[in-house]
Amino acid sequence: AEMSFLYGNNVLKSGLARITESTPQYAGVVVYNLADIPLGFGVIAQTTETCKELDPTANVVLHQADVGEFLRGLEEDMF
Repeated sequence: AEMSFLYGNNVLKSGLARITESTPQYAGVVVYNLADIPLGFGVIAQTTETCKELDPTANVVLHQADVGEFLRGLEEDMF
């Protein structure tokens, strides 16, 4: 799930390790990996309570920006 997010994809419920309690829908969030390193920003698609009942393939965090965008931009400039 970490690499998927870094390539610009949304976070699915199946890729979610933990979530802050009582997060409202459409709140801005910072996405971290399991080592607590920030990976990027997103918008939570569902409330925390709703996430518990979702299908594993449902979007939980909608991708906004990530640290991989800088590296992808450098790659485009090089070639």
